[in-house]
Amino acid sequence: QLVESGGGSVQAGGSLRISCSYPERYSSYCFGWFRQAPGKEREGVGSRDQDATQVYADSVKGRFAISKDNDRNTLALQMNSLKPEDTAVYYCARISRSGGSCYRRPTLVSRWGQGTQVTVS
Repeated sequence: QLVESGGGSVQAGGSLRISCSYPERYSSYCFGWFRQAPGKEREGVGSRDQDATQVYADSVKGRFAISKDNDRNTLALQMNSLKPEDTAVYYCARISRSGGSCYRRPTLVSRWGQGTQVTVS
């Protein structure tokens, strides 16, 4: 089970951090953060593989960063310089590797968090 915390409302230009706790048995998996805005498809924000390789969507590159604490079994998404278009429900996800690689595709997600709302005004 993936359990998210954090989220909330922030003004444009501000920062927010959301976290996700996961069972220790998931620690070798690839993880990702996804988001879904009203009326839009769910999209991958970024992914982090076991070797700490990270890949981000162009829309958040340089502003968002994924960190992982293996001792506490938590994944975090630090969001800086937030924009109104970042408003969405954000989901933590466990991703199944494809061809040995970690892709932030919703179709490869094997576990979803419950989602947490992020609103930027």
